[in-house]
Amino acid sequence: MNAQEVVGVIESDPGAMRVLRAAADLGLPDWWIGAGFVRNRVWDAMSNRPVSPERDVDVAYYDPEHPDPREDARAEARAMSILPGVPWEIRNQARMHLRNGVEPYTSALDAISRWPETATCVAVTLRGESVHLEACHGIDDLVGMVVRPSPAFDDAAGRSIVQRRVESKGWLDRWAGLRLEI
Repeated sequence: MNAQEVVGVIESDPGAMRVLRAAADLGLPDWWIGAGFVRNRVWDAMSNRPVSPERDVDVAYYDPEHPDPREDARAEARAMSILPGVPWEIRNQARMHLRNGVEPYTSALDAISRWPETATCVAVTLRGESVHLEACHGIDDLVGMVVRPSPAFDDAAGRSIVQRRVESKGWLDRWAGLRLEI
């Protein structure tokens, strides 16, 4: 599977497109939907599994002019009014460095690049009606079904976090073809 085929997985899923259109309607700056929204759909497609319901929809945006967490709550309320029933999790990455104890992020994609696994550091956004994909560390691990710590988690503590995530989320039960390189 190549990047265009990954985009095709998203574009061919009516539910995913509804979520992307609803997120676009929020008018958030520098917004992306990432993590399991992309990763799980790709791994489900590669494993010939139906798309599983979302545990959450991670919308990362970057707005340094409005870092108040209440803005996220307002965005989630608007998203729920546009598309109810979706487990929206909308976060302004301009302040998330404080929670994560790292240097400030410079964009939503900068923040996404520091998520735990390389196959999780992927995101999509809409430009017009076209899905645009960014894979911060390339797509090889995503399409190879490899779980590997991202550079931000590539130390003993980070690898332990990745291992716990694999176990707590039941990834090996869901996708038997996964290869762990932790």
